[in-house]
Amino acid sequence: MRPWVIEAKQQLIAGREKLRHRHSQGSPGIQVCTALTDLYDQVVIKLYTSELLDLHEAGPEHLAGQVALVALGGYGRRDVAPFSDVDLLLLYPEECDGRIRSLSKRLLEDVYDSGLQLGLQVRTIADACQFGTEDAKTCTALMEARLLAGNGDLYERFTRRFQARLRRRQSTLFTAIERVRSEERQQYGETVYLLEPHIKRSQGGLRDLQLLRWIGYLIYGQADPEGLQLNGALAPSDHRVIRQATDFLLRVRNEMHFSAGKSHDVLDKSEQVRLATAFGHTGTDAMLPVEQFMREYFRCTQAATTVINRFIETARPGSRLARWVEHLWSHQVEGDFRVGRRTIWATGSGLSKITTSLDQVLRMADLANLYSMSVDHATCEAVRLAVPQMDHTLTPAARRHFLSLLARPARLGEQLRNLHEMGVLERVVPEFAHARSLLQFNEYHRYTVDEHSLRAVEAAAAFRYERGLLGRIYRAIGKKDILHLALLIHDLGKGYVEDHSELGQRIAAETAARLRLPEHDTEILKFLVHKHLLMSRNALWLDPTDPQLVTRFAVEVGSAEVLQMLYVLTVADFQAVGPGAYNGWRAEMLSILYQGAIQRLASDDPALVPSEKLHSRRSELRAYFARDNNVEWYYRQIDALPASYIYANSADQIADELREMEALQHGEVRARGRFNAKSQITEYTVIANEDIAPGIFHRLTGGLSSQGLEILDADINTLSDGLVFDRFIVQDADYQGEPPPDRIDTVCQTLIASLRMPDGQLPFFRRSYFAANRQQKEALAPQPSQVRFDNSTATGATILTVITHDRPGLLFLVSRKIYELELSVLKAKIGTYLDQVVDVFYVTDPQGRKITDEDRLDSIRQALLESVAGSD
Repeated sequence: MRPWVIEAKQQLIAGREKLRHRHSQGSPGIQVCTALTDLYDQVVIKLYTSELLDLHEAGPEHLAGQVALVALGGYGRRDVAPFSDVDLLLLYPEECDGRIRSLSKRLLEDVYDSGLQLGLQVRTIADACQFGTEDAKTCTALMEARLLAGNGDLYERFTRRFQARLRRRQSTLFTAIERVRSEERQQYGETVYLLEPHIKRSQGGLRDLQLLRWIGYLIYGQADPEGLQLNGALAPSDHRVIRQATDFLLRVRNEMHFSAGKSHDVLDKSEQVRLATAFGHTGTDAMLPVEQFMREYFRCTQAATTVINRFIETARPGSRLARWVEHLWSHQVEGDFRVGRRTIWATGSGLSKITTSLDQVLRMADLANLYSMSVDHATCEAVRLAVPQMDHTLTPAARRHFLSLLARPARLGEQLRNLHEMGVLERVVPEFAHARSLLQFNEYHRYTVDEHSLRAVEAAAAFRYERGLLGRIYRAIGKKDILHLALLIHDLGKGYVEDHSELGQRIAAETAARLRLPEHDTEILKFLVHKHLLMSRNALWLDPTDPQLVTRFAVEVGSAEVLQMLYVLTVADFQAVGPGAYNGWRAEMLSILYQGAIQRLASDDPALVPSEKLHSRRSELRAYFARDNNVEWYYRQIDALPASYIYANSADQIADELREMEALQHGEVRARGRFNAKSQITEYTVIANEDIAPGIFHRLTGGLSSQGLEILDADINTLSDGLVFDRFIVQDADYQGEPPPDRIDTVCQTLIASLRMPDGQLPFFRRSYFAANRQQKEALAPQPSQVRFDNSTATGATILTVITHDRPGLLFLVSRKIYELELSVLKAKIGTYLDQVVDVFYVTDPQGRKITDEDRLDSIRQALLESVAGSD
C-alpha cells in the first residue's frame, strides 16, 4: 500500500471516530453529513494529487490542469453517511484519452484501499452528456455534480452543455426519472407506512427528498431547496418541512451506519428498538418507546411526501396545457364544481365554500366518488391549508355526504385517503388523529394503524370485481356504508392500555352517535368492530367443521346480514395486513365457516350458488316438461323453487314432485315421508294450496312435534299460483334406523289432519327423558334468548331470527305467535343444533311489505321473547 494511501486510511478512521462522537452528542444530521463530506474531500483530493505527482502529471500543462475531478450523487450534494459510497467522475478532453487510463486505475485502487467504496466514471464531456440524458440514474447523479479539483473551465463547459441538453429533453427525462423512482418504491416499499422501511429507498425516504432536488434542477435549474424557495418554486413552509425531514432522516441514517460499522439502511424491528432508546424515547403505559420513535418517523416522512408530491405535480411539464384541455372538456356540476375527463375541481364560488365548511368538503368527496374522478391537486391543496381554520361542526349535510361516500365503492379508498391527507377525516372520526402514523409493533402487521385501516376499505371495495363467493357476498350486502365504516374504524382502539376490541366497541358507539345512525345500524357497527377477530379466530384457531363450534359462532353473529358483513370484513382485514397474509388455506377455512353458519342463519343464500349455475339447473328441469300440455305452469313453479331445494335433490326426484303438485286438487293436501339411510333422518314433504287453512306453517310444526319428532330443519316455500311446498327434516327417537312404513304413514296422516283441525286447537306435546335431561342442562348453563331483525339481506321480506335453547313444541309456539302477529311467512329455515335453536323466518306484513317501523319491530320482539319464555 502506497504511503499516502496509509496516511489517508488513518485520517479517514480518525475523522470518522471524531464525527461519531459529535453525532452521539446530538449534532444535527445535516452538520455531521457535511463534516463527513469535508473529510471525504480531504481524503480523495489527497489521493488524487498524490497520484498525479507519482505519475508526473502535476502542473497546469499536465493532467492536473487538463482533467476535472467531480463528485457525483450524494457525495456531490454533501450529504454522505458514515459508510456511504463515493461516486466520482473523471472528466477529460479527448486528447488525453491514453493517459487518463493510468490515472483512473491508480485512483480506483487507492480510494478503495483507503477504506472508501468508490464508483468511478471516466468520461469526455460529450460522453457524459449523452449518457446523462439517456439514462435516468446517470442523469440524476450528474445533476448533483460538484467540482473537487482540476480544470474549472472544463467543468463549466460540461455543466452548460449538460443543462442545455436537459432543457431539450425536459419532458422525456421528467417521465423517466419519475418512473425509475416509482419502480424503486415498489421494490422497497410503496407506502410511507411500511413497518420495516428502507430509510433511503422506501416511500418518504431520502430518495424522495432527492427526487425533489432532481425535479427542481430539471425544471427550474436549481436543485437546492433553499434556492427553490428563493425563486418561488417552493413555499417557505414546505421548505421547513423538507429541511426538518432531511435532518431527521440523515441523523437516523448516521446512527445506523455508526452502530453497524458499515452501510446499513433497513429499519428492521430490532434496529427500531435500539434507535428508540438512542433517541431518548421512554414510552408510556399505552405506547412502547419504539412506537413513539416510529410515529415520529412516519409523521416526518408523510409530511415530506405530501410536500414532494405537490411540488412534482406543480412542476410537471405540460401541466398547464393538461389543465386547459381538462377544463375545455369539463362540465359544471351543482354550480360549485367542474368535472373533466379525469378530475373534479372547485369553481371560484365552490372554492370559497370548501375552504370554510366541512360539509362542502365532504360534498366534494361524495361527488368525486359518484363520478369516479380524482380531486384536482390544487383543490386538495386549498382544502389542506384551510382545514385548521375551518368550522368543523358535523352538520346533517356533512353526515349525509359522508355516509353517501361510504355507501359507494367506486373510488372510496382514494377519497378517504385524500380526506386523511387533508386532515379532514379526523374531523369526522376524531379517533383517526390518534391512529395517524401509529405503529403496530409486531411480526404480523406491515403498516401503521391508519394505513392498515385505509387499505382494508380499499380491499373490500375491490371485492366488487371478484367472480367467486366473496364477490357475490360483497355485492349482495345492502349496508355497504356500515361495512366500510366498520373497516375504517375497526382498529382505532389500538395504542391504548385497554384491549383494542373493547375500546373499539365504544368508539363505534360514539361514531354512530356522531353520524346519527339508526339503532339497528348502530348495533351492527358495534358488533363488527367489537368482534372483528371473531371469525378468523374460530376459522383458523379451531375446527370450522365442528357443528358445535359453527352453531356457537352462528348464534353469536345472529343474522345472515351481519354474517355477510363480518365475512367480508375479515377477509379485507387479512388482505390489508400485508402481502401473503391472506393465503389459500385461510380463504378455505373462512369459507367453510361462512357456509356452515349461513346454513343456520338463512333459508337461501344466493351468494353460495353462482347465478349462472342455478340458471343451468333450472334449464335442465324445464327440459323435462317442454312438451307437456301445462308447460307454462311447470315453468312458473321451477322459477319459484328455492336454490337449496334444487341443489339438494336430483332432477328426476324434483320432476316427480312437480308432477305430484300439478295433480293436486283444490282443497287437497298431500304428505309423504322418505327415510335417508346415509344420514339416518326422515324427510317429510307437504303440498297444499295456501288457502287450505290459516297458519299452515305452525299447524304442520305442531303436528310433527305431537308425534314426538325432533325437527332438525325445515324449509317452507310458497311457489307460484298459491302453491305451498314445505319440507321438514326430522329425527324419530322412537326407532333405531328406518321407521316402519306404518309409522311414516301415521305421521303423514297427522300432518294432513293438522291442516284440517279447527283454528285455535292446540296439539299435544309428549315429554321424554331426553327432554327432561335437556332442561337440566339449560338450568345449569342458561343462554339468553334473542330475537333479531334483518331488513337488508332479502329484497322483499324482513328476516326474523329467533335464537334460544330447544324444548318440545318450541317451533310450534314461535310459528303460531308469528301467525298471531299477522305476519306472513314466505320462507323459513329451522335449525336445531344440539341444544341450540336458530330459527329464521322471512316475513312480511299483511300487505306483503317489509316491517320497517321501529316500534312495530320492538313489539314483535317482545311478543316473541315472551312466547319463548312461556314455553319453558
